[in-house]
Amino acid sequence: MVGRETEIAEIMRRVAADRSHSEVLILTGDPGAGKSVLLDFAADRARREGGRVLRAVGSESEAHLGFAGLHQMLRPVLGELDSLPPRQRSALRTVLGMGECTEVPDGVLVGLAVLTLVSELAEPAPLLVVVDDAQWIDRASLDVLSFVARRMDSEPVTLLVGVRAAAALPGLDKGYERLEIGPLSGGAANRLLDQQPTPPTGRTRVRILQEAAGNPLALVELARASATRHSDGSSVEGPLPVTDRLERIFAEQAQFLPQATRRPLLLLAAADATDAPTASRGLPETDDKAWAPAERAGLVRQDGPRISFRHPLIRSAVYHAASFQERREAHLALAKLSEEPDRRAWHLAAATTRPDEDVSAALQQTADRARRRGGYAAAAAALERAAELSPHRVDQARLLTEAAVMAVFTGQLGWVERLAAEVRKHSDDPALISRASLATGQLMTLRRHHAAAFALLTRIADEAAAARSPRVLDALAAAAAVRYYSGEESQQQQIENLLSAIPDSTITGALRAWVLAVSDPNGAGASLAPALPGLIAEAKDDACSLTALAIVAWILDQTALAARTFDEAYDRWQARGSLPDGLGCAVGWAYLEQGRWAEARSVAAEISAVASAAGLDHAEACAHALDATVLALLGEATEARRGAEQALVLVDPLESRSIAVFARRALGLAAVAEGDYDTAYAQFRSAFTDDGDPVHYHVSYTVLAELAAAAVRRGRREDAAELLERSARRLGTGMSARITALLNRGRALLAEPDHAEPYFQAALADDTGEQWPFERAQTRLDYGEWLRRQRRIAEARPLLTTALDTFQRLGARPWIERAKAELRAAGIEAASSVVPSAFIELSPQQQQIVQLAARGLTNREIGERLFLSPRTVGSHLYRVFPKLGITARSQLRDVVEGTLSGAGVQG
Repeated sequence: MVGRETEIAEIMRRVAADRSHSEVLILTGDPGAGKSVLLDFAADRARREGGRVLRAVGSESEAHLGFAGLHQMLRPVLGELDSLPPRQRSALRTVLGMGECTEVPDGVLVGLAVLTLVSELAEPAPLLVVVDDAQWIDRASLDVLSFVARRMDSEPVTLLVGVRAAAALPGLDKGYERLEIGPLSGGAANRLLDQQPTPPTGRTRVRILQEAAGNPLALVELARASATRHSDGSSVEGPLPVTDRLERIFAEQAQFLPQATRRPLLLLAAADATDAPTASRGLPETDDKAWAPAERAGLVRQDGPRISFRHPLIRSAVYHAASFQERREAHLALAKLSEEPDRRAWHLAAATTRPDEDVSAALQQTADRARRRGGYAAAAAALERAAELSPHRVDQARLLTEAAVMAVFTGQLGWVERLAAEVRKHSDDPALISRASLATGQLMTLRRHHAAAFALLTRIADEAAAARSPRVLDALAAAAAVRYYSGEESQQQQIENLLSAIPDSTITGALRAWVLAVSDPNGAGASLAPALPGLIAEAKDDACSLTALAIVAWILDQTALAARTFDEAYDRWQARGSLPDGLGCAVGWAYLEQGRWAEARSVAAEISAVASAAGLDHAEACAHALDATVLALLGEATEARRGAEQALVLVDPLESRSIAVFARRALGLAAVAEGDYDTAYAQFRSAFTDDGDPVHYHVSYTVLAELAAAAVRRGRREDAAELLERSARRLGTGMSARITALLNRGRALLAEPDHAEPYFQAALADDTGEQWPFERAQTRLDYGEWLRRQRRIAEARPLLTTALDTFQRLGARPWIERAKAELRAAGIEAASSVVPSAFIELSPQQQQIVQLAARGLTNREIGERLFLSPRTVGSHLYRVFPKLGITARSQLRDVVEGTLSGAGVQG
């Protein structure tokens, strides 16, 4: 602790007993910098002050065991799982290996269960969660921790994470404060040496200070080594980095221990955290006295019956200093002692160097258990090792293929590509090669290089079609998604050719609808709209098909149907893994278009976090574009621009035209919010080529009305009118009701005043337009403004009033002000409406909580819907009641509907 006063103060500030909100702090530093010591200090202080502490320590041997870190963390509180809601309890018990589930637990549900649990544990006293050596925590556990960290708010929970400086920490590497545990200052290093049992002096002290470079562990161990060995320099000199040098020191210390001590010490080194209690008892013939020499040498410490290494480097040194035969015997002993089948399988695998069918089979069973718990990284690792140990070449290829399919869900493209390459080395079977290659292609769709992804997927589809393999359907579905992302026109013909080559009897209605709608929504896909409700009804029990059809409905501008279908699939639409599925942002766009803006932002935040952690550039960019669009509509122009620009940086606009147009649309709306119509026109116009063709065959048409509105204010009527009519001719009869309404609004704005009214009336004629409330309100505002200018004030007022009501409900500040100005010009003074404006000032998440509470949902039900703990929901409601001027939950409905006294307009 010498020289760490600043770091201690930073940590203690977050562990204070009187805190009422959550904290997350990541401690980074080199091995031996003192992260573990600081975390131990924080845990001890929290316990002394009456708090509760949950801990997990990563280890290399556990990194491939799905949810091992989570199990270690929750082991002391497993008896409290019974307090969780049934679905959460079942999901969490399943991933912890305490129960079986008929299907893979939804990763979101597991995260929500842990969030609820830690919230309840923090109820009587603050909770501290400590995760040390997080670089070795398994990926499934890290995903849960990042889920919980993003949603802790009012809970008095502190998460402290220790990780090596250069290590990746998926899900926790962005957006959280970091505390770097750097080298000690010269003065602190000297004080630490002075506190050693035999402080070094003279030349030895100078060398230790130079070689340790401020690393506390290095200072202590080099001082210990210089005091106990002859000063021949072998322990403290040489060009090795500090960690390697320390491992050499520890290995030398272990070398001189008695055989009766070295044997259980190696057993402890070969064990993981769960095996450690078994290993610390040593071999059956080992007594407690065997550990004394290791403890005197400073290699281990004893805490009651538990014995552990003082530092992970000691464990590594002891393990790697042993011969392979010694390590093999240790793993075999642990396998024999272990009562847990997954750990037994990995110990057997570590002891095996040649093909072994039994060990391979045990690893396959481990992979199956991990898959059923949703531990995809653990499953892939077990399958890969099972393939290495399988004696049969055909089984090796099959297992490598299954490993590639599982690895897709980790987001690690390099791993998937390597596994697919191994499949090609081990097999000539086109079915296996196709399946492994498809796994690579499916993951590539969520990254930025869509031309390469499309080429791979279409090649797989071609080969599968020639071989009459059902894999052609999966490849075709993924290729259609890439076609949407890229917007590349030449890809459409390839998809049509592939689709025509597949017999109708082999393709389902849902898949055909997906391919047609995603790749050609204004052509062949447009005819599918009437059949969608029936297809959705047939797919009710199939989460994957249900989600695909909801996306189809969104693309075909059946927004209400899409949102309703997404809501029906709510509990299951992410059940295939933690990665955003193809066109996963579609649910957010559907919510945005339907006026559910807070929910759209929640979707964007979730996809952004997952995609960022997995390095999925395109998926992350889509989430940024979605959030930027909502922010622009809310009038948060600066934040909207930041998000849209982030989206554009993440993608190649020629390979991700959909994102490029979405982001440019958000930038245009941000400019409109600020009254900058020059910029707005330029951004909206960029959705079309110089010749007037759409940059993206679906997204570009959604800016037509905004383009016309900006053109009117910048004197560009003629150019905009020509582009609108060109778009109308290109769309023909495949135009959706939404695009028809937008086109008519644009025509009305661009027409001469005497000819505008029929277009306004046409834009508002179809009642289905109510499913797009913001766009509908814009048309009413424009029509009301036109009527006022025609001196038809009485007719203008209802339209303007209705538009204002919608804008206030949505929180669209710039449009609220414009509608109020038009109403004043029409002789109506809009009320200052304290309550609606207060509602608008709430954060998107708070708005969403209020809306759900107004519908009668309990705090627990709201928490499950928004992935928050019931405590956080209650805290938000407690804070917003005074802001809304209410005292009872029953008044929330009035707030949402804008019917409290003072709302509305006054003549």
